[in-house]
Amino acid sequence: MASSSIQTQNIEYSTKGGSENYTFALTSLTSLFFMWGFITCLNDILIPHLKGVFDLSYSQAMLVQFCFFGAYFIVSLPAGLLVKKLGYQKGIVLGLVIAAIGCLCFYPAANMHSYPVFLMALFILASGITVLQVSANPYVSMLGDAKTASSRLTMTQAFNALGTTVAPFFGAFLILNHASESMSAQASAEAVQMPYVFLAAMLLGLAAIFAWLKLPNLSIADDIDDKDLSKDTGSAWQYSHLVLGAVGIFVYVGAEVAIGSFLVSFLADPTIAGLEESEAAKYIAYYWGGAMVGRFVGAVVMQKVAAGKALFFNATLAVILILVAILSSGTLAMVAILLVGLCNSIMFPTIFSLAINGLGKHTSQGSGILCLAIVGGAIIPLFQGLLADTIGVQQAFFLPILCYFFIAYYGLSGSKVKVIAN
Repeated sequence: MASSSIQTQNIEYSTKGGSENYTFALTSLTSLFFMWGFITCLNDILIPHLKGVFDLSYSQAMLVQFCFFGAYFIVSLPAGLLVKKLGYQKGIVLGLVIAAIGCLCFYPAANMHSYPVFLMALFILASGITVLQVSANPYVSMLGDAKTASSRLTMTQAFNALGTTVAPFFGAFLILNHASESMSAQASAEAVQMPYVFLAAMLLGLAAIFAWLKLPNLSIADDIDDKDLSKDTGSAWQYSHLVLGAVGIFVYVGAEVAIGSFLVSFLADPTIAGLEESEAAKYIAYYWGGAMVGRFVGAVVMQKVAAGKALFFNATLAVILILVAILSSGTLAMVAILLVGLCNSIMFPTIFSLAINGLGKHTSQGSGILCLAIVGGAIIPLFQGLLADTIGVQQAFFLPILCYFFIAYYGLSGSKVKVIAN
């Protein structure tokens, strides 16, 4: 089996020592994770909002997630090549600028009162987030010992979850509350304009800061043993744990996004909580807040517990909680589905770091493949929307259960590093 270690070279930024350089870099990167978590979670507010504004079915409303996460499928591989050429820091700056342009496109979309233009704006915004993902995730993994990469990525993902925890309050107050007070569909559509203009300004500000910062310039050393050279000159697709990890990312993102997308509708159901949309939206914070708490705790726990075992445990618990949410009603169902967020906490960073483990100089390609798999956030919610239109919102949650079954398998067995024979 081919093996290689991730090493660094050409460190252009220096203070008193390498560890301080990495601490500074990691601290700076947390702002990025916060921002893209914030923006992604706003989709959960946009879905019920646009569903009402344009009188959409559940499956039509899920086109919001289809266009947003579909961008990952289209942009990820080109973004991987671009980041490989430009470097991680310039890739981050470019991603921020593209995302800002997408946010600004919400203004004409609302003026035109056009759902397709909203979807186009979401695609551009997500393209920028994709470039950020391809740049920042492997960068964090490389900022230190490869053995603790899961822990580092989990910690930075905790700030991503902080963004998703804050976003529902922001969206409920500035979008849904404003929309509920509006007398026309046009005015309701315009409720999104200023919030997204504000986000554009924040993203452009971050782009300027990251263009100015001097961060460690990391690359992957070609320290491959001669006897393994023939294997390692192939591609990331040779590694079964990378391929299965891509499937894991696909089903994980799909399940997480699908649950978040339907939370407002689920909690508005009279048999569950019967909440108004603007009130139900605030409960999304508990779902994503659970992920935030779990990631901070997981970053510590996973220093001692094997990443695969932690992944298996969380996925199994998620299956049990969703079954409770489907088979019960009232407060029990509401609490059960919100607690799934806690189970989700470590999944993305753990699957990601397990999948790129041992890829050596194919790490950049592997990162692009994994970000490609985030398209699960486009596909699975759409299918859950079709199920919701057919059998009901509550019963449609059966689909994420299948996703978590695969994640449990990956944690238990599929994540073992293996090279597929040519």
